[in-house]
Amino acid sequence: MVHINNNFTKLSKSYLFSEIERKVGTFKAENPDKSIIRMGIGDVTLPLPNACIEAMHKAVDEMGSAATFRGYGPEQGYLFLRDKICEYDYKPYGVNITPDEVFVSDGAKSDTGNITDILGSECRVAVTDPVYPVYVDTNVMAGRTDIVYMPCTAENGFVPELPKENVDVIYLCYPNNPTGTSLKRSELKVFVDYAIEHKALILFDAAYEAYISNTDVPHSIYEIDGAERVAIEFRSYSKTAGFTGTRCSYTVVPKTCVGYAADGTPFPLNEIWNRRQCTKFNGTPYIIQRAAEAIYSDSGWEQVKQMTGYYKANAAVMRNALETKGYKGVYGGVDSPYVWLKTPDGMSSWSFFDYMLSEKGIVCTPGVGFGRSGEGYVRLTAFNTMENTIEAMNRL
Repeated sequence: MVHINNNFTKLSKSYLFSEIERKVGTFKAENPDKSIIRMGIGDVTLPLPNACIEAMHKAVDEMGSAATFRGYGPEQGYLFLRDKICEYDYKPYGVNITPDEVFVSDGAKSDTGNITDILGSECRVAVTDPVYPVYVDTNVMAGRTDIVYMPCTAENGFVPELPKENVDVIYLCYPNNPTGTSLKRSELKVFVDYAIEHKALILFDAAYEAYISNTDVPHSIYEIDGAERVAIEFRSYSKTAGFTGTRCSYTVVPKTCVGYAADGTPFPLNEIWNRRQCTKFNGTPYIIQRAAEAIYSDSGWEQVKQMTGYYKANAAVMRNALETKGYKGVYGGVDSPYVWLKTPDGMSSWSFFDYMLSEKGIVCTPGVGFGRSGEGYVRLTAFNTMENTIEAMNRL
């Protein structure tokens, strides 16, 4: 008799975005002539930067010659990319990260889930509410069901309060998915200080840092003193450079960041994560890493800035249009590509989703899918064309 991992039976039957796709698919089948504008799932629409395409073509040619062919690469990522990450993504902010603290992978979604492999099963986990579902689901899969929720609401300015009970692991995503809000340095420092005092670990998802506009919003948690002792940071090229289909990201695990054995002995998490990756991961493809490296060239850097600027302009269009049209409760869209919208007339999140789809031909994401505090909200993404973004706002 084959026994299943019973923890999977504790999950909801379907993943949030899979359920949205099912509903949209049914609607399209019943209304084949209806024009639909997708502002739900945060997939990008602009093509890859030319610098990345050129680098990929060159790398493909290299793979066709015995002299330049690459087989298995380092599980941690090629040094040519890790060097660039340290120099361009961290040094400008006064953060000293070394290449052996950087682990290149195939997506921040994967790493924020896989990181649970190195955590003890007894760890008590805290997440914001609303929350990116992967953080909760992957911990439930691992048997961690004692999860503490930190509400982020309009009443507290979407700044979570510290857990009242002791926790071991805290997930933070800022700029935030789904609310589109951000934390100032002083607000993030509160969590770093808590983690230092309680010997806790912060898992900091910085997938949207390229969209930060305000100077008082840190691009990395390591801009906060002491964070290198208590935080692991996740970065992604998906929303920064359009790599949703090519898959590349990286995770930073400082050598000074520690966890604790059962007897209280500190243990470097860098070593444990490296061991995990060497066992379970064969590395991100060479061709993809060359494309990511091209981002840090002069032309690539400029092209990426144009791409994120385009989506930020879409976010501004949404925010301004909604406020002009009299919608109450419009958040985000300044430091992130997401707008968090209060549903009108007290409608539930799913009721407003159905209304938007059936009456306006607009796909949004129901806020309740991100947690209890998301009820009464929907998320809109800026990852569409400017023309479609304007059209969607006109339909409203």
